[in-house]
Amino acid sequence: MSVEDYADIDQVLSALRHGHTCLLLNEHSAGGMTGFVVVSAEHCEADHIAFMARQARGLICLAMTRARCAELDLPFMVEGDESLSPFTLSIEATTGIDTGISAADRARTVRVAVDPSTRPADLVQPGHIFPIAAATGGVLTRTAPAEAAIDLATLAGLSPAAVFTEVLDAEGAVADAPFLTEFAARHELVVGRVSDLVTYRLANQKTVTVQRQGILESRFGRFEMRAYQDATHGRVHLALSKGVIDAASPTLVRVHITAVLRDLIGTSLDGMASWSLDASLTAIAEANAGVLVLLSKPESPEDLMHDIDRLLGDTEVDQPSGAEGYNEIGLGAQILRDLGVGQIKLLASPTKYNALAGFGLEVVEFISPGGPEHN
Repeated sequence: MSVEDYADIDQVLSALRHGHTCLLLNEHSAGGMTGFVVVSAEHCEADHIAFMARQARGLICLAMTRARCAELDLPFMVEGDESLSPFTLSIEATTGIDTGISAADRARTVRVAVDPSTRPADLVQPGHIFPIAAATGGVLTRTAPAEAAIDLATLAGLSPAAVFTEVLDAEGAVADAPFLTEFAARHELVVGRVSDLVTYRLANQKTVTVQRQGILESRFGRFEMRAYQDATHGRVHLALSKGVIDAASPTLVRVHITAVLRDLIGTSLDGMASWSLDASLTAIAEANAGVLVLLSKPESPEDLMHDIDRLLGDTEVDQPSGAEGYNEIGLGAQILRDLGVGQIKLLASPTKYNALAGFGLEVVEFISPGGPEHN
């Protein structure tokens, strides 16, 4: 799909305001993409649901804000840290429906859920609509379909809720770029990109701001330190940089979340090598230019107990709450952008990061943890 085939975000917003279904593409750093169709919740009708079920064929989800999910008393499917799964229990409208599975019934459930007058008693669980509590901050926090869908609905001046589903191919696999190109042409859909939505929002808003700045002397050498605070949770994140940061030149980067057993005790798991904080700072100190972003995300009791069980070889009773997903890149990406980073040599095992281009970032190389000192 060529650049001229993509609509700008204002065109996508106009289509949504008029009740049309749009196709959003989420490109990742490995060069591929996934696609999902979206319609605003307040314009959702039976024909929109039928199109998603028959043509796109993915799970039909309702993206809502976390505040709205709380108002409706919708519990998360997975207890504890909702970053593991932002799905709540599925829902059904209490009245005005038959079996709940028809397109008309599901469209009614959507409209009931987003009606400001609706109370918890107006919905029952389980049902045939699958709500997702989108991360606060939208695509500037998490570059995933739910966040993108809500951002688009909000920017269009509509209720902050949207219905979406991922596009699957004829065999039921996640659709690739050629299939998505044909799909959009066949159904005459307006096609937008999540990366363009990120850029659109960054032009007017960011969720992290510098609160402190200065030179830090450490056992790894001298770094410039900036303390950023995010508007979403109020947490403080640190950036340690060295050398001249040039967007056109590759910069050594590590985006790090502290783990007690790895960073403070120095333990490692077979087949689970990762960059420790010490090893990352050592590598950056030896580079001409580098940045370490230390994100503040408290390690949950479930995470810690899960790692302890694995280290001791015991049965894993407690499941981990889930690390930051690979599409939950917004905070680190905003910080790197603010520091002037463009091309990245990333201290991490190869993986796919969604919509990095929207932040003006490109991973040109992954540097996997090499020896025991990195584990």
